[in-house]
Amino acid sequence: MRDPRFRDRKPVAVPTEGGERLQKVLADAGVASRRDSEFAIRAGRVRVNGRRVLTLPCLVEPARDLIEFDGEVIDTRRRAGVRARDRLYLMLNKPRGVISTARDPGGRPNVVDMVRAAVPAGDRVYPVGRLDADSTGLVLLTNDGELAHRLAHPSRGIAKEYRVAVQGELSSDSLARLAQGMFLADTGSPQGGAKRARLKEVRILKRMKDRRRGDLSLVSVALREGQNREIRRLFARVGMKVKSLERVALGSLQLGKLPTGHFRVLRNEEVLALRRSVDLG
Repeated sequence: MRDPRFRDRKPVAVPTEGGERLQKVLADAGVASRRDSEFAIRAGRVRVNGRRVLTLPCLVEPARDLIEFDGEVIDTRRRAGVRARDRLYLMLNKPRGVISTARDPGGRPNVVDMVRAAVPAGDRVYPVGRLDADSTGLVLLTNDGELAHRLAHPSRGIAKEYRVAVQGELSSDSLARLAQGMFLADTGSPQGGAKRARLKEVRILKRMKDRRRGDLSLVSVALREGQNREIRRLFARVGMKVKSLERVALGSLQLGKLPTGHFRVLRNEEVLALRRSVDLG
């Protein structure tokens, strides 16, 4: 018997003019970032006027159309009220094992749960960009959809800085190869293929000797556009295993001495600097 949840897989009719892009409306309503909204739409998790949307672009009129996300009605008619409410900007020092999404079907702990105490009832925040479960460090969470979209978009070239501990001694030849870049399988594309990956900056901070664990190199790495687990995959290509990876900066925002597992509200000057960096000042 056909599963009733999927009885209507026909895409909604897409207006050719007027209206707003569906992913932008979802982001403005605080549901998810634009990029995550696009993934959710293509996965069939969004309905407009009762019909599932599977393709983009899809233009909607927020004051008229009924939009559902995972079966929950999104009150887009109150978006003016959402814009008027206080924006939330939170920085979390993510521990290892926590995922950087707002939801996880497997029930793993996520970054949104870790900052829930600072989010008023009825509001939502979502993470800017991704940090894999094995990595730690700075995660920015906000309900400012436009800022999140611009910070995460590759065209803006916002630098992200990491502290990476790798097993062994990093040679000058390996450093040169990492800086020059190489092609990695494009895991984010349904068509497959390869995409060039390059570290904006890579430099050795410290070399450590450890009789039990062997030599370790502490490396500073900066990226402007990141692929899935890009740093780990690049170091693996030069024969180096990443032992730990911590994000310490996102653009002008610095992790500083914020303890692991803790979060704080961004200062006004930090928010202003981020907004100016993406022409929202």
